Amino acid sequence: MSVMPVLFIGHGSPMNALDKNAFTETLNKLGKSLPKPQAVLSVSAHWETEGTKVLYHPDPPTIHDFYGFPKALFDMQYPARGPLSIAHETQRLLPKSELYDKWGLDHGTWSVLAHMYPHADIPTYQVSLDVTKTNQQHLELGKLLRPLRDKGVLIVASGNIVHNLSLIQWKNKDGSFPWAEEFDGQIKAALEARDTKTLTAYEALGESAALSVPTPEHYLPLLYAFGASTEEDRISYPYEGFEMGSLSMRAVMWSR
Repeated sequence: MSVMPVLFIGHGSPMNALDKNAFTETLNKLGKSLPKPQAVLSVSAHWETEGTKVLYHPDPPTIHDFYGFPKALFDMQYPARGPLSIAHETQRLLPKSELYDKWGLDHGTWSVLAHMYPHADIPTYQVSLDVTKTNQQHLELGKLLRPLRDKGVLIVASGNIVHNLSLIQWKNKDGSFPWAEEFDGQIKAALEARDTKTLTAYEALGESAALSVPTPEHYLPLLYAFGASTEEDRISYPYEGFEMGSLSMRAVMWSR
């Protein structure tokens, strides 16, 4: 079996789960173009825990972890099965992690996979973001996930490089702030240079970083995806763009 790619997806608004637009059409084409995975491992911005948890559930529920959206979004279900043996193997790869069955698939996962694999026919599970870990430790956990790529697991990290909800411009659908473009571009350059220092100490980039990452949870999945990649991989960008001024929708893929 060939080595599976690694993805980071800027997921943006939960409404992307329902919408048909350039971003969601890209996800649909991406799902069709990739080798069929044995399982999908999602590292989502929307599952934060103390300690690293690995979802271990045969039928993970669809979690609607948001409010104020249309009923159609709350009605959406993503009934993928949970790959228990692979989840157990993942837990063994991550020191001091634990299997956990009190979670499901949150919208950082299913809003993306609903377009990539709309039939929910790929077994899917998640690894949580441990809020007690440093940026470098998150990246190191990503490295520990690398062996899964050889076993047919597609790692999909889901967040946003730029994610500032307090500065969203609802009517500026595809617009962006200069500081958002600056930070997104700096992180893109760091990814291409495999500049671990910049990626883990992004705060040193100054005001653009402070505005782009007011809280870390949407940025951290990128570190897992980068960690799971290697120098042998070719980096590409299935999607680039912004939503509502302060959300980078950049998608990154590492593949052989």
